[in-house]
Amino acid sequence: MSHVESRVMKRRVVLVRWAACGPLGVRVLLASLALSASVRARAQEPAAWGHPLDFATFSIAAIDPRTGESGVAVTTRVPCVGNGVPWVRAGVGAVATQANTHTEYGNGLLDLLAAGLSPDSALKQLLAADSGSASRQIGVIALDGRSATWTGSGTTQWAGARRGKNYVTQGNLLVSGETIDVVAATFENSEGSPRHLADRLIEAIAAGHAAGGDARKGRSQSAAVVVADPRPGHSRRADKITANINVCEHPEPVAELRRIYNTISQTLGYRELQSFSGNDVWQLKVILHALGFYRPTVAGSLVRDSTATDYTAEAIAAVDAFRGSEKLAGPALGSPSGLVDRETVARLWAALERGGKADAVKRELLDVVGVRR
Repeated sequence: MSHVESRVMKRRVVLVRWAACGPLGVRVLLASLALSASVRARAQEPAAWGHPLDFATFSIAAIDPRTGESGVAVTTRVPCVGNGVPWVRAGVGAVATQANTHTEYGNGLLDLLAAGLSPDSALKQLLAADSGSASRQIGVIALDGRSATWTGSGTTQWAGARRGKNYVTQGNLLVSGETIDVVAATFENSEGSPRHLADRLIEAIAAGHAAGGDARKGRSQSAAVVVADPRPGHSRRADKITANINVCEHPEPVAELRRIYNTISQTLGYRELQSFSGNDVWQLKVILHALGFYRPTVAGSLVRDSTATDYTAEAIAAVDAFRGSEKLAGPALGSPSGLVDRETVARLWAALERGGKADAVKRELLDVVGVRR
């Protein structure tokens, strides 16, 4: 029997005797049993959990005023960053809490924003009550675009933050400040584009990672993106979360974040098409129609019918005609009829760009590729 268990057992024996003395003794006994249970629970916590919760990392918290979406994307060279750093709330805003991560900042800041405080006032209020604020790094943005950041003096260099229209990005223990500069520039460049917020956030984080990112090497790495959308019908969850991807550990978590996003949103190009059914087939038909290869006699936009998502013979013929116009190998040279590989997808978008039709097609397809799981 351990020393702690021996003390707990002795306390129980004494208090059982007290309990016989009446109701007061019973109340004392119950309180002691609760205390002893707490002691035992703490003693059984896995040593591997460690303390404190450290996420030296870089992130971006942002909103989309067009849709009302709020979200966070983040990556770091320790596992499961999505379990501690990103916090979002539909119709309120987004928070990233990192460095010596204090997860209470997540709901704490969102509660204060929901109560009407500005991000700056909310952050100052919580920092004032936090004795460990020097080791924290936090970014917060409200749905109206106002934002605030904090980088404590005890965070590991390089550390800093940038704020811009509809976003705030921050990082610590980075190769250099170029990482968040690139994150900021990439997100700014996608402002107003016909894309979902999660898509833009992943692109921004990927750009920062390519620019150096976390300074540590040879360690486990994770990445995450979380987005909330307050619009009716855009989420199956009561909390309005749409995209919620947590790559807890992976050799290339940022690339995996993109792969998963493209797969679950069925974005054209996430798989090679030969004879399938799905929303990516409809995307293909819309693109081929815009380029004049699929139902060229139909004026205006295509109408979704019962075979809209089926890879029909008509669609396959249109693909073969397009590939032929691009001098890509067809059935005569051994390639499958109707093959849509990554090169074909790239050629399709390039043709749309040349024709000045890319943005219009993206807008037409925007609702089709939304994440609603």
